Amino acid sequence: MKLWAGRFQKETDTLVNDFNSSITFDARLYRQDIAGSIAHATMLGEQGIIAKEEADEIIAGLKAILDDIEAGHVEFSVDNEDIHMNIETMLTERIGQTGKRLHTARSRNDQVAVDFRMYVRQEISVTISMVLELEKVLVKKAREHLDTVMPGYTHLQRAQPTTFAHYMMAYANMLRRDITRLEDCLERMDECPLGAGALATSTYPVDRFRTAQLLGFSKPTDNSMDAVSDRDFAIELTSALSILMMHLSRFSEEIILWCSWEFKFVELDDAYSTGSSIMPQKKNPDVAELVRGKTGRVYGSLVTLLTVMKGIPLAYNKDMQEDKEPVFDAIDTVEQCVPVFTAMVDTLTVKTKTMARAASGGFINATDCADYLVKKGLPFRDAYMIVGRLVNMCIKNGEDLETLTLKDFRAISSVFDEDVYQALLLKTCVNGRKVYGGPSRGSVEKQIESIEAFLEARAS
Repeated sequence: MKLWAGRFQKETDTLVNDFNSSITFDARLYRQDIAGSIAHATMLGEQGIIAKEEADEIIAGLKAILDDIEAGHVEFSVDNEDIHMNIETMLTERIGQTGKRLHTARSRNDQVAVDFRMYVRQEISVTISMVLELEKVLVKKAREHLDTVMPGYTHLQRAQPTTFAHYMMAYANMLRRDITRLEDCLERMDECPLGAGALATSTYPVDRFRTAQLLGFSKPTDNSMDAVSDRDFAIELTSALSILMMHLSRFSEEIILWCSWEFKFVELDDAYSTGSSIMPQKKNPDVAELVRGKTGRVYGSLVTLLTVMKGIPLAYNKDMQEDKEPVFDAIDTVEQCVPVFTAMVDTLTVKTKTMARAASGGFINATDCADYLVKKGLPFRDAYMIVGRLVNMCIKNGEDLETLTLKDFRAISSVFDEDVYQALLLKTCVNGRKVYGGPSRGSVEKQIESIEAFLEARAS
């Protein structure tokens, strides 16, 4: 018989029972559910709402159930609908009438709210630790390639010279924002909904501050209706995870391009590549492609949550049962993607000579040529036009700026002198960009130090 069956005259239809049940996916909340119940029972005993001896018996029973679940000795029942009723039913079967006192001054509404928050809190910390490991790999790669010159792109066209280290620090800064977004989410969700009841708390003298303390929250939620109907923390998490996956997807796209024969800037380790069933020469970047593909899956979780919540009146509604699967899937997807992506980046080989050759073409030092003229006294717009004419000359004659003679330069502008060749060297172009945040060696070293300080502050 259902724990809520008192008002009903008929058994629940089998179809409805299966449709209504959530145990197939919320079973993963068993640790949080038992922890929440232990905290609740502890508070009930301390407040004299139930006898201290009864609270102790309930707590012992819950701990024994946890041990049995962890040992694989428990099979959950669809008839008991969800993880909360499964555990409460088991408890009552084991310790008898005392088990029925556990749900005093509590509703499944505040129970699921606290379970879900604790689970999300736990997994955010796991995800942050994984992204921090990826940051370490990017820092390592950057330090190894401070002088590895490569083309920087806009519109996927070669634009200006940069370094592989500068590139890595661009992604390191994105990931730093991802980490702080997740940390912000943790901070905002640090409120305990337990004790809110169905929506209007309880007539019992419950101590919500005590249960919040026992469960590691800084305080209880301020409004009981909001406590049981709030899923902002889940939406905020999936939003942060979506942005994280977007960054990984962009990085994946770069890697997919870079390891193609058209670029050949990097080579993936064999352990993080796959072959073709028909083309023996193929080495496919499947890890990067899957990360790129799974990004859409995480986006879907965010849209699902926003859609579920957009039209729900206060307080709890059964629609909110649909909150967990998208969150679980988003978390599982991210926690699967980040470690394998980290290993892929850590083991890839950077083709420094290919990058240097690519940087020497495409007139990526044209801006520096214009800047050279500006430093000689010309207005930038005049310098821009002169260099544009030089580039046009080069294209017609199959030349690069560096291969033009001084006579060629002076045919367009008498301002050019022998020192133009030094100004056009890619190393000069890169290291001349000493502006904060730029690609010069000194600037990138400062960026690396900034990320290292960020990592050090979070070292366990």
